[in-house]
Amino acid sequence: MGKGDKKTRRGKIKNKTYGNLRPNPRNSSNKKKK
Repeated sequence: MGKGDKKTRRGKIKNKTYGNLRPNPRNSSNKKKK
């Protein structure tokens, strides 16, 4: 579990990808949330 893990939310943020853990790609107001 870390920034390099594509299955985690942080990994998706680092890879700029989206999925079940990180929905709503167009919702830019969620950028600052942890």
